[in-house]
Amino acid sequence: MKMNWSPDVYRKAWDFATLAHHGQTYGGPIEGQRIEYLNHIGSVAMELVWAMQGEEHIDANLALQCGLLHDVLEDTPTSYAELAAQFGEPVAQGVQALSKDETLPTKQEQMLDSLRRIKLQAQEIWMVKMADRITNLYAAPFYWTQEKKLAYQAESAVIYEALHSANSKLAARLQESITQYVK
Repeated sequence: MKMNWSPDVYRKAWDFATLAHHGQTYGGPIEGQRIEYLNHIGSVAMELVWAMQGEEHIDANLALQCGLLHDVLEDTPTSYAELAAQFGEPVAQGVQALSKDETLPTKQEQMLDSLRRIKLQAQEIWMVKMADRITNLYAAPFYWTQEKKLAYQAESAVIYEALHSANSKLAARLQESITQYVK
């Protein structure tokens, strides 16, 4: 069975993410560099499309919508209700699981809580988290210290251990990204 997804479903999520993240940027690897946030969103979707090729029994529309929308609850004014109304409960639940609960006191507790919630979701949501982390490991922002990079690498290993069974292609790519990150 080949991967089956709808360009119309993709476009709707892409357009929503584009508007929601309008004007947002992140630090690139070169001092002073700012990269449009949509680059990250597109990279997550690209990693998912690559990983889903030839895979059976994957809901590609769910994976791609959650991949494109994975940060809208965490980083924009978008509400859960708005996301559910536009894309349905499965997508909203997946995106919510991928979002940190910022009421928890530490970043580590937030990440572990998110992983716990992701593991209650479908395999596609696990795949989104791995794709997200792979893209975050492309290059550290120029302003991160070596200590911050090593901590991020260690956190990435925790994500790998928790989710690697969801997709062998993403697992191998994540493992390689972790290994290469601070070299």
